[in-house]
Amino acid sequence: MAQRNWIAVASAEHARRGRDHKPLGFMQVGHGKLGPLKRVAAGDRVAYYAPATVFGGTDRLQSFVSIGIVQPGAPYEADNMGNGFVPCRLDVAYAASHETPIAPLLAQLAFIENPKQWGYKFRFGLFDVSDADMMLIARAMKADLKALAL
Repeated sequence: MAQRNWIAVASAEHARRGRDHKPLGFMQVGHGKLGPLKRVAAGDRVAYYAPATVFGGTDRLQSFVSIGIVQPGAPYEADNMGNGFVPCRLDVAYAASHETPIAPLLAQLAFIENPKQWGYKFRFGLFDVSDADMMLIARAMKADLKALAL
């Protein structure tokens, strides 16, 4: 099966928590729901887009904050968030990269169908994009392209 590319949406705080987790990073989407993760496979690439710095924030960060490759293994529950919250996750090996705003990329990204309503697509929380779009994002983030097999 061909490698796919995904954009996941979360606050920068949450995306950074997954990126910086040791010994291996993780991804979770849709407030820890299992369903969306079932669409993602080992070897797929994922880039996290953060509309805001913190969950529910209004600061309009509007940046890509991490990019990596999904690792082998089924989604699993992580019982370490507290307050009874047990999200589903997948392991991700994140590439070295720099956070970058989306605004300079809007005119070039093929998945942006209507530039005046560019944020609409992100409401889905997880969606697939082309190799070309993932490459554009990775280059803008100055990501380690070899680590991403790009």
